[in-house]
Amino acid sequence: MSVLSAFRNIPFREKTAWVMAAILIGGAAFYLNMLAGASRALGQTAPPIVGFVIAYVVVIVIASVVLMSALALTSPGEANAPADERETIIAAKAGHRAGYVIVVPALGALWHYAVNLDGNMLFHLVFLSLMLGQIAEYIFQIVLYRRGA
Repeated sequence: MSVLSAFRNIPFREKTAWVMAAILIGGAAFYLNMLAGASRALGQTAPPIVGFVIAYVVVIVIASVVLMSALALTSPGEANAPADERETIIAAKAGHRAGYVIVVPALGALWHYAVNLDGNMLFHLVFLSLMLGQIAEYIFQIVLYRRGA
């Protein structure tokens, strides 16, 4: 069975979770690549650069609109259907678990700041924890769909 035929046979909301997880992982890699380049050029942790955050948001929004619209065009009936009880429970469980993924790295970032007093790194680590939390939410949704939860 090919990947494409397997992708056709999964629920629409699971497809959206796969697409959004891929978009967010790509967006995080894009942001971290820009940050690493700026930090290398400066020889230290780059300060928060609003342009990088805006670029990250623009990439995520454009990719989401394009890919989710394309996905919705492939199955308009499912795209417009309200979430059923199972999908609602999966979304709630995934969101709850993703909260822990946000909190743990954020606490680590605060600890790092307390030890090293690097406010630039604090910003980037907290922003990374937000990215990881959103990625984790979609990954948890995928796992729960796969498990049949």
